[in-house]
Amino acid sequence: MPEGDTVWNTARVLDVLAGQTIVASEFRVPQLATADVTGWTVRESACRGKHLLLRLVNGDRAMTFHSHLRMDGSWKVYRRNQRWTGGPEHQIRAILRTDQWTAVGYHLHELRFVRTTKESDVVGHLGPDLLGADWDAAEATRRLAARPEREIAEALLDQRNLAGIGNLYKAEILFLRGVWPWTPAAEAGDLRELADLAHELLNTNKGRWLQSTTGSLRPGERTYVYGRRGRSCRRCGTPIRKADQGERVTYWCPVCQPDPRAQ
Repeated sequence: MPEGDTVWNTARVLDVLAGQTIVASEFRVPQLATADVTGWTVRESACRGKHLLLRLVNGDRAMTFHSHLRMDGSWKVYRRNQRWTGGPEHQIRAILRTDQWTAVGYHLHELRFVRTTKESDVVGHLGPDLLGADWDAAEATRRLAARPEREIAEALLDQRNLAGIGNLYKAEILFLRGVWPWTPAAEAGDLRELADLAHELLNTNKGRWLQSTTGSLRPGERTYVYGRRGRSCRRCGTPIRKADQGERVTYWCPVCQPDPRAQ
């Protein structure tokens, strides 16, 4: 699933639409089959956590087009007469045309229009945004600690605690702090440190499509544990492990992130 920095980058791709009027639109999902925003002007492209918010205006009316990338979604922007290369046509869910650009959404999810004043209906449940102006480490820490019995990996992935962490950052944050993924939040050490590290990592990677937690952008060197099952830990040489956790998988080093129950 795209992490918060990927969604932030996607919002920046859509920035080229800002100030332009939509001359044609098409939505290939049943709930928006009759929707038409021709004549509306794109005010700005924004995001919150993993949610994309394209804000439109038409006179004194303001409306937001909401989309979510989930596992496989993407937005591509092409010049007016440029060939589309984002994927097969049957994957297209939304098309927005201006005089200069065409924005094409592939495999998008949760498509809906809401009044801009009602954006909280779709993103109000989220915790502090790791890449947003509202980032509040103290509030994120409070939310992580609110369910002390919950496994820390699951707590970090819960967008209601802090918005933007995906499976990659979850695994890397816990490795860097030496925390076993199944540790209850109450026993996971300094939760503020986890929140601060998440904020640092996502902000370091925003603005580029290659994500790195190691400092290297070379292939095969960008992560410590994520996607490295069976390969040697960069710190101790122990084979990295992978296992199911909840509805996702997790990666960890059994030596650098020991199970406290076995000690």
